Amino acid sequence: MTMTADTSARYREFKMPDVGEGLTEAEILKWYVQPGDTVVDGQVVCEVETAKAAVELPIPYDGVVHALRFDEGTTVDVGASIITVDVAPGSDDSAAAPAAPAAAPAEPVGEADDAAEPKGRQPVLVGYGVSESSTKRRPRRGAAVPGQGAAASAGAAIQAEMNGHAAPAPVAEALTRPLAKPPVRKLAKDLGVDLTTITPTGPDGIITREDVHAATAAATAVPEAPEAPAPAPAATATPVAAAGGRETRIPVKGVRKATAAAMVGSAFTAPHVTEFVTVDVTRTMRLVEELKSDKDMAGVRVNPLLLIAKALLVAIKRHPEVNATWDEAAQEIVLKHYVNLGIAAATPRGLLVPNIKDAHDQTLPQLAQSLGELVSTAREGKTTPAAMQGGTVTITNVGVFGVDTGTPILNPGESAILAVGAIKLQPWVHKGKVKPRQVTTLALSFDHRLVDGELGSKVLADVAAVLEQPKRLITWA
Repeated sequence: MTMTADTSARYREFKMPDVGEGLTEAEILKWYVQPGDTVVDGQVVCEVETAKAAVELPIPYDGVVHALRFDEGTTVDVGASIITVDVAPGSDDSAAAPAAPAAAPAEPVGEADDAAEPKGRQPVLVGYGVSESSTKRRPRRGAAVPGQGAAASAGAAIQAEMNGHAAPAPVAEALTRPLAKPPVRKLAKDLGVDLTTITPTGPDGIITREDVHAATAAATAVPEAPEAPAPAPAATATPVAAAGGRETRIPVKGVRKATAAAMVGSAFTAPHVTEFVTVDVTRTMRLVEELKSDKDMAGVRVNPLLLIAKALLVAIKRHPEVNATWDEAAQEIVLKHYVNLGIAAATPRGLLVPNIKDAHDQTLPQLAQSLGELVSTAREGKTTPAAMQGGTVTITNVGVFGVDTGTPILNPGESAILAVGAIKLQPWVHKGKVKPRQVTTLALSFDHRLVDGELGSKVLADVAAVLEQPKRLITWA
């Protein structure tokens, strides 16, 4: 991740770093500082979301925040300046202050930032690496020129007024836009509400979150227009509001955008085969209850997923050929002698698949701890890009939603994914009699280029056998 700074003696420009591998943009989710705040080297100043995860960005120097270049909810190109810091506050060198082109529009033009990118090795923050690529990114929508956004014009007008000069006409027009804080603007954008149609109720004419929600409710309550034609009053905003209340458009970006692209690529690249097996897991459920009271498992969460993960690891140990990947460029099958076990996790930002590194080497208590930390971190939105890289095989637990089974799509670069259905009490023939037993359905999808039907069937059968007779965790391990 490259973090560059201008060489100005007083003002430093902190640029959007590449927080992943080759990412070109990131969305600013939240600012933790405001102009005038004091910051120190290593202090987190904002949270951004990339196509892989949400990441907190630390500032690499001390000083006072001079300007924030973008509002929350804005997608920014890697390499674009996002914050200016005065590293010599109190200095009389006022002429050194950079002109504040400030916040660019929500769809900034990326070419200009690239043109100003210095060549050669850039200063970096320890642990983030260096990117020396100067490849131009794709042009963005819109014809706005960097430095001429509304927020920039507003800043210029205020500065002109302080210096005793009149603001130019375009600046005056920019100052007439509705007043609202960045989170409120983002809320309105997500709900499809036009801020210019809202009557503000906040202090000094500021639009509040309640105003936005009220506008949404009012739009939803508008009845459909009758089919018979009727003369409509001129310049009425009702049809627009009604349309906004009937549908909601959600921008496809960040994790959701990356997941969609990855699933399409996987589905139309790897030939998927899915096999199913229904298994009696009553003994496994009893073992789960016993382990919950075991002193060696104290402090960790014990659930069926833990033993399912262990069963899959045992099956992979018995059939290591399934733990592989297809190298299209080299036309080779790459066998992995380690298992980075991915766990699909549903989060507010979309589906994430972080993985447990070297899961095959972990004891049951260690695996339980790793699973707990992985899931909690994902749900909190704190999963790092590194935690989602290098997976070799994945488990997706659709049973938590009451679903019996499914046909999961492979995580890109992996050869197999196991779907676990809901565990339900069902009539089952046990020892020659029909009895109520805990039953679930497993589904294993695999890449048929390197996993044939025999290998896939053996792996799935072994997982089922371990869950039916969990003592095999000892005899087969």
